Amino acid sequence: MAGHSLPLRALAARVLLAVENGQSLSQCLPPALNQLSPEQRPQLQALCYGSCRWFHRLEGELNSRLKKPLRKPDRVIHHLMLVALFQLRFSEQATYAVLNETVEACKALDKPHLTGLVNGVLRRAEREGAPEPANDSSAFSHPVWMVEKLRHNWPDDWQAILEANNQQAPMTLRVNARRFRRDEYLNLLKDAGIEAQATRFAPHGIQLQQPVPVDQLPWFADGAVSVQDEAAQLCTTLLDLQPGQRVLDACAAPGGKTCAILESEPALSEVVAIDESAERLPRIEENLERLDLTATLKQADAANTEQWWDGETFDRILLDVPCSATGVIRRHPDIKLLRRESDIVPLADTQLGLLRAMWDTLAPGGRLVYATCSVFVQENHRIIERFLKQQEQARLINIDADWGRDMAAGRQLLPDPNSHDGFFYAVLEKPEA
Repeated sequence: MAGHSLPLRALAARVLLAVENGQSLSQCLPPALNQLSPEQRPQLQALCYGSCRWFHRLEGELNSRLKKPLRKPDRVIHHLMLVALFQLRFSEQATYAVLNETVEACKALDKPHLTGLVNGVLRRAEREGAPEPANDSSAFSHPVWMVEKLRHNWPDDWQAILEANNQQAPMTLRVNARRFRRDEYLNLLKDAGIEAQATRFAPHGIQLQQPVPVDQLPWFADGAVSVQDEAAQLCTTLLDLQPGQRVLDACAAPGGKTCAILESEPALSEVVAIDESAERLPRIEENLERLDLTATLKQADAANTEQWWDGETFDRILLDVPCSATGVIRRHPDIKLLRRESDIVPLADTQLGLLRAMWDTLAPGGRLVYATCSVFVQENHRIIERFLKQQEQARLINIDADWGRDMAAGRQLLPDPNSHDGFFYAVLEKPEA
C-alpha cells in the first residue's frame, strides 16, 4: 500500500479492495495500520471491520444509486463510497465531515475526476436515508449463497444465526488454572475496575462486559489469562485428560487450545502441536512462552503422517480442522467476502482426510475430539457420519452436556450474541486392542 500520507478513509478503501481481491483483514490491515499514528489506528480498524460486516447491505444500496458500475481501475472509489455509506448508516460521525473528507480521500487516491460522482451519490444517500433492503442478502448483509445454505441447514434458526453474525463478539478470557482459580481472577478484575462474569459452560472462562486492551488485564504478561472464546475452551472438557498421557493438537495455530490442554492437566507426558503454516508457528511459541508452558512444535501437514509422525501413538488427539469458519463471522466479518460456496466440498474432503490420518495415530483405548468453528452440517456431523461408515470400529461417544444441540453425531453450538461463537464437537474412541 503505497503513499504514507493517505487519509483514513482512503486507506480503508484500499483495505476493502484488497479483501475483495482475496486477502484477509489479518493480512492487509496491519500494513495500513502502520501508516497511521497510534491514536488513529482504532478508527481505521473500526471502519474496515464495520464496512466488511455490513458490506452486502451497503453494496446493495450503492449499486442501486450508481447508474453503471465503475471501471475496474476506479474500483477503489466504489469501496471509498461503501466506507462513507457505512459511516452515514452505522456511525455517529457528523454527516458534513463524512461527505467532505470522502471527497478529499477521492483526490488523495488520484481520482479527482470522480469527486463529482462521489459527492452526488453521498448527498443523495444522506438526503433520502437508507432504502429498504431489496432481498435477504442485503437485509441480513451476507452473500446470497450463505443465506440460502443456512436457511437449508437451519430452517428454524437461520435468521438468528445471521443476526448473531452481525453483532460484535464479546471479549472472553480463559483463566490459567495453574495460576488462579476463576473466582480469584474475577476479584482481580473487579479491583481493576473491569466488569466481568463467569461463562456459563466453560469452567475457566470469563466474559468481559466491555473489551479492554490485554495490557490492562491483571497479570496478563505473566500468563494469568488468555483471550479465547467460550466455545473453543470446551475442547478440554471433552478430551478427558489424565496424567501421563501423550496428546496431539493436530492443527494447532495460534495455540490457544494447545495452551488450554497444558493448563488443564499439568502432568501430561508430552503435547505435540502441529501446524502447516511456518508463519503461524511463532504465534504458538509466543503463547507457550507467556504462559510458561512447554510443547513439541512441528511444522507439517498433519494429514501427511509420514512427514512428522514417529510411530508412537497418542492417547488423546484434538483435531480442530480447517473449515469455512462460518461460526466466527462476528469476529472475522471478512469471511463473508472471502468464502465461496465452491470452497465447502474441498474443505469437507480435507476434513475427512485429516480424520482418517489422525485415526491411525490414535492409541487403542484413545480418544479423538473433532472440532470446527463452522455452522454448516456438511463440515460437521455429516463428516462424522461419513467417517463412521468407513471406520466401523470407531465408537461415537455421546456428549452429555448442557450446551449446544445434539446432532446425532456430535453437538453443535450456534453463535450466541451474548456469549459463545458457533462451534461443533464430536468425540470418537478407538476400542482397546
